[in-house]
Amino acid sequence: MLSRKLTVTFDAHDPARLARFWAGMLGRKVVEDAGGVLLPGDDTQLSLQFVPSRAKKVGPNRMHLHLTSASNADQQHRVATALGLGGGHLDVGQRPEEGHIVLADPEDNPFCVIESDNGFLAGCGLLGELACDGTREVGLFWSEALGWPLVWDQDQETAIQSPHGGTKVAWGGPPLTPKEARNRQRFDLALIGDDQQVEVDRLVSLGATRLEVDENGAVMLSDPDGNEFCVKGH
Repeated sequence: MLSRKLTVTFDAHDPARLARFWAGMLGRKVVEDAGGVLLPGDDTQLSLQFVPSRAKKVGPNRMHLHLTSASNADQQHRVATALGLGGGHLDVGQRPEEGHIVLADPEDNPFCVIESDNGFLAGCGLLGELACDGTREVGLFWSEALGWPLVWDQDQETAIQSPHGGTKVAWGGPPLTPKEARNRQRFDLALIGDDQQVEVDRLVSLGATRLEVDENGAVMLSDPDGNEFCVKGH
């Protein structure tokens, strides 16, 4: 099994500001990284990276974060923290009886603070879930690609989780929002001591499509739903 480190990368007009927001929300340190700003995770919590981009937002995001809470008071504290850091409330048609609270970060990326009695995210840590727009096929692809077990597979909805536990990555099934431009959030896979070309060939055999190689040698591919992701060598 190849060794891979998964990071969720956000295109940002102001990467430093967005990194400070999420560092405040997640209690993480901000680390300057090649080409961007990184909030390192660990074996159970996804890393987040913010890179500069002048591209305008086109259409809704295909992924968003779910933060957990320990109590009603803790949920309200996390909401207040977000507002104090420059976030805001967001109306996406949620019903009053729904327990989660929908917010947006300073660059209008939606995220949710989940109610404390949500059993699906119990034990997943503060960054409980990365919720994605995607088919069952793409959930199965990423389970194989990362070597992460499938922990949910019902009604075309799928979710995977690291063997160490922690953040779940979930796909909500069809219908999908039409893709109009390159995604502003995407996966980055950093290989640790492994051959990049071997990994790219393996991912293609699983259903990925090669797109391009950037000036730093990172290979851009797309998954079976057409979502861009990057494979970086060591």
